[in-house]
Amino acid sequence: SLFRLKDLEVPKLGDSDVHVKMLAAPINPADINMIQGTYPLLSPLPAVGGNEGVGEVLEVGRRVTALKPGDWVIPANAGLGTWRTRGVFPEEMLLKVPSDIPVLCAATLSVNPCTAFRVLADFESLAPGDSVIQNAANSGVGQAVIQIARASGIKTINVVRDRPDLPKLVERLMALGADYVITEEMLRKPEMKDIFKSIPRPRLALNCVGGKSTTEMLRHLQPKGTMVTYGGMAKQPVMVPVSAFIFRDVRLRGFWMTQWRKDHAQDQGSVAGMMDALCQLIRRGQLTAPACTEVPIQDYRAALEASMKPFVSSKQILLL
Repeated sequence: SLFRLKDLEVPKLGDSDVHVKMLAAPINPADINMIQGTYPLLSPLPAVGGNEGVGEVLEVGRRVTALKPGDWVIPANAGLGTWRTRGVFPEEMLLKVPSDIPVLCAATLSVNPCTAFRVLADFESLAPGDSVIQNAANSGVGQAVIQIARASGIKTINVVRDRPDLPKLVERLMALGADYVITEEMLRKPEMKDIFKSIPRPRLALNCVGGKSTTEMLRHLQPKGTMVTYGGMAKQPVMVPVSAFIFRDVRLRGFWMTQWRKDHAQDQGSVAGMMDALCQLIRRGQLTAPACTEVPIQDYRAALEASMKPFVSSKQILLL
């Protein structure tokens, strides 16, 4: 196994450092990919896993002005190493979040909801009544897309893999505000036409699967529509018929939250605007944490194994 639970000394607090007591941190697919070495970010070893989570500030260095003890913080960038009980981090590696939102919402805020927010905002200017289609709709990003779209009056067509407990999953996504939940097989069926009697064809498709699922989804996109790929869970390429390019002029784009953060490192306004918008949705009950299973850090092995099983509809969250 690549993992060990280790006791380390907490380093000395520098002038610009913040001593953080971690509260909760999820296990995301990208965390596993980083550990396997199949992700473009590599931490020098030995490293602490985890790119997301929430902590409470215990003390701050004498130059730190934006944070004080008792504040809640989340990572400003990937690679922080959140699977730990305590850490000392430079101030610029942390973002303050309100402590009046549920701890699981804060712990799962910096990756999936931010990704969902950006892919909905940055590629097509969507208006109320427009629609989007997405695969892996039960993923963390998928659940956030459903809720953020719903709050903006945008309709969602949500594609999931067929599974034994399908009716239960459909019910859960509908409860989050999904307009339609369909299986990959249904994408090929004539019944799809019935959906487009009541809502317009999507201008935006969101893909984190690849392979056949993506090609089928693309078929339903409006002319000049955009498909954004932000993941590739099937580990298969995106195949596009030539006709989709020539006769419908579809656009294919990519999105990586880590890159967006790098590009906007100097633009604190856009980061703050996004965080404020997301926290407002959370406070209004319009954006909830994904379905979570809370696991004490001692049981991290079981949590890692559970997070790699197929058809998992619950995110493993380490309680620190």
